[in-house]
Amino acid sequence: MLIDTQQLLEAYVSLRELEQLQEEAWASLGGLELPVFQGLGHLAEALGHAVEAAAGAAGQLAQADPALLVAAIRVAEMEAKRTTPLGQVPRDWRQRCLQALQAGLEQVYFGTTVLPEPGALAEWLKALQMALPAELATAEALVAPCCPPHYNVVQLWSHTLHSGLRRSLQQLLAGPELGAADAFNLLHWALHVYLGQEMMGSLELGPEADVSQLEPLLTSENIEQLEATFVVKVQANVAQWLQKALDGEVAEWGREQEPNTDPSGFYHSPMPVIVLQILAESIHVTNLVSESLQNRVCGMALSELGTFLRSFSDALIQFSRDHLSGEALAPHYVSYLLAAFNHQSALSSSMSVLQLDGVATGVLAPVEAGLDELQRRICRLVLEALQVELQPLFAALPSRQWLSSSELLDRVCERTSRFCRDFWRVRNPAVQVLLAEAERTVVVQYLHALMQGRLVCCSEDERTQAAERLEHDAAQFKELFLSLGLEESAHCTPVLLSVRELLNLRDPTMLGLEVAGLQQRFPDRGSRLCPLGPARGRVPRAAPGGTQLAAGWPTALTPDGPPPTLQPRAGAHAFPLLLPLLGTLLLTPSLCGIKPAPLPLSLHICVGEGRVRGMK
Repeated sequence: MLIDTQQLLEAYVSLRELEQLQEEAWASLGGLELPVFQGLGHLAEALGHAVEAAAGAAGQLAQADPALLVAAIRVAEMEAKRTTPLGQVPRDWRQRCLQALQAGLEQVYFGTTVLPEPGALAEWLKALQMALPAELATAEALVAPCCPPHYNVVQLWSHTLHSGLRRSLQQLLAGPELGAADAFNLLHWALHVYLGQEMMGSLELGPEADVSQLEPLLTSENIEQLEATFVVKVQANVAQWLQKALDGEVAEWGREQEPNTDPSGFYHSPMPVIVLQILAESIHVTNLVSESLQNRVCGMALSELGTFLRSFSDALIQFSRDHLSGEALAPHYVSYLLAAFNHQSALSSSMSVLQLDGVATGVLAPVEAGLDELQRRICRLVLEALQVELQPLFAALPSRQWLSSSELLDRVCERTSRFCRDFWRVRNPAVQVLLAEAERTVVVQYLHALMQGRLVCCSEDERTQAAERLEHDAAQFKELFLSLGLEESAHCTPVLLSVRELLNLRDPTMLGLEVAGLQQRFPDRGSRLCPLGPARGRVPRAAPGGTQLAAGWPTALTPDGPPPTLQPRAGAHAFPLLLPLLGTLLLTPSLCGIKPAPLPLSLHICVGEGRVRGMK
């Protein structure tokens, strides 16, 4: 049989001859159907299926058997030009042939069985990237010559491949959620590779292959879905990686060895570099996709960095608690706190790598605030350790030993110097912040210790001696912190000299002016120096030999036994100078946010003859 042997033209000619005989017999017999022509309709349908089959395999036939493809197309075209007799349904083989061309092409590349499995999407897209341009080149070189020009074979091929690919991607997105890598690969491929010169935009294909005006492969909803999927998956990975980096750093804190150092001698750890690299690479790779995805990932990275900083701060707090409670003593506790300063500085100085071009700097504000808070936290922990170190020495203030000798302060300075000996391993400007806060802590604790006791100077000589001691101590503190590298402009010791001036006061009526001057030199934003205002030269009346001058004592610092009773000498005039919280006497609030415990204190200066009494 001609159809079975794929002799389609001969089969069509024979079919037309039989149909012509049928028409002539039907006309001569007055419309009577002869049995001999009963199978003619089935024969025509079989030929139509053969034409469709040949068209559906056009790509293969154009290379293996172009004559068969040409025959099928010619049969379809001849049938399209035939005038259909009245009462018969047009066979429309041309349309069926075109549909077969499209269906066959789609089946080859986008059949349901070839959709990629999870994780295999990149390979599938790479295969399409190679195969689709090759298919279009084959269509232009081999299939198009086998078809009439009005078939627009190259355009038909490109549009068919595009619609088939689009449909397959929609099916893929309707299935299980893609992983981060698959979502990223699909976004990059669909938005950049597919229409680029590597594929459908190749100059070798010509304008007929252009699909840029067709519906995009991915709708805006698809892109939104993929971007959201990518960000969520990457965020989970980033959080895990950052936690591993932090865990590795925390594990180092209990070592017997000091922190590692860089060639310059500064404490160093790879953690900041790892953290920034994780975040920066997550942002940078999105350059390959879209600005919207980059903005999303940048926001996610900054959010995760903020979370990391809080976790870092919490880990430092737990490290401090375990060490100070004795639960897990760290051999180099302070050194690892100092190393944390450098980690904070490294993160702070490299924040620009996380900022996108053209994006307002305000987006970094929350993270910068988190970095500042981390620095304050580390500073507080270091200074708390310094306070613990110095507290036993300051407990001996004020005393006759302190008034008559510098031995006590020498021990304070020696211990402070030993505590701060490794501060130079902290990079600038953090080391200046740390030294300034260390000096502030020492001065405040020194004044705190003096004022929680009771000092009565009942003669000019005694007041002069106390003033000279304060001046000497101020000079010694200044020399100490200059030797440690603190810039002179940052010193807090002038407050000691101001208190010395009060001790040198000769005329009680000038007390108000001196206090006003003290307020001007050391302004307090919270107006906590106001209690000094009413103390303008008031002279309290005390029962001779029995005056009790009160001072506040915090529970934790209450000395053993009751406070000593001061006995001003008869004829001496005493006036109280109420001192506010010692922190208010500093030029600026503490950068670390450390506030001394509230303590109402009194410094009693007696003008007249007598001696120092009531000193511990």
